[in-house]
Amino acid sequence: MAGNRRGPATTVASGRRAAVLVAAGLAAVLVLAACDTGANDPAKAAQGSPTTAAPSTTPPTTAAPTTTEAPATTEAPPTTEAPATTETPTTTKPKPAAPARLRSGSEGAQVKALQRRLHELGYQVQEADGQFGPETHHSVVAFQKVNGLGRDGVVGPITRKALERPRVPRPRSTKAGFHVEADLTLQVVYMVSDGKIVEVLDASSASGQTYTVDGDVRLAVTPRGSFVIQRKIDAWRRSKLGLLYRPAYFIGGYALHGAHSVPPFPASHGCIRITTTAMDRWFAKLPVGTPMQVYRS
Repeated sequence: MAGNRRGPATTVASGRRAAVLVAAGLAAVLVLAACDTGANDPAKAAQGSPTTAAPSTTPPTTAAPTTTEAPATTEAPPTTEAPATTETPTTTKPKPAAPARLRSGSEGAQVKALQRRLHELGYQVQEADGQFGPETHHSVVAFQKVNGLGRDGVVGPITRKALERPRVPRPRSTKAGFHVEADLTLQVVYMVSDGKIVEVLDASSASGQTYTVDGDVRLAVTPRGSFVIQRKIDAWRRSKLGLLYRPAYFIGGYALHGAHSVPPFPASHGCIRITTTAMDRWFAKLPVGTPMQVYRS
């Protein structure tokens, strides 16, 4: 019995061997468990476990808004805002209509405004009735003559602009009292009072062409100089050269008189024509002895 007893050292060594064996067994179990997880199997490693592979498979379904919403393509500023193309008042707003060209036969508010302006400037139209009649026509022609414009009697852009900043004519004489001046260059007559032009009349003087009367060939000229009204006839007078309405003679057979035809250019045999309406208005204001100057400017 004594020979079979083991000492403490023996039992300790046996315990250690038992512990080593137990540990080795556990290690083997763990190795087998690791093999079952597929860590050493390339196919299983690629698939991964259901819990760890979920993030890699779910993002394509959760990231779908990038393909379904597409805000960058459907809400692009050039197509949704569009104020620069739809709100362009300077380019899309229609321009106001240009003022109408006014001529004989025109009527309305623009004609009335024109008549007021011409009368304000001293031209012969007397009434702003909105009707572009003969006196308005001759007023426009006289205005065009004074301002060096085309003498067509039509108020277009050029004449309209001149009406805004017109040339103001001045008389040759500034003496006190009333007198008449005829500018043969401009083909107008000025009625002058105390050195100021009170009215501008459209006129037509000698044509400068030759004509025949009583078998004599004569040259149509209007005498120039300082004269006075010598005699008057308060009626139509028929002469060898035509009809003279209420003539006021300033020298010989030359007169300032009314006529149905007062063209915008020199056309008479020597007398100075104005409209019959103007002559009616001024006949009584031209007593015998009224000074009259005829000149070229």
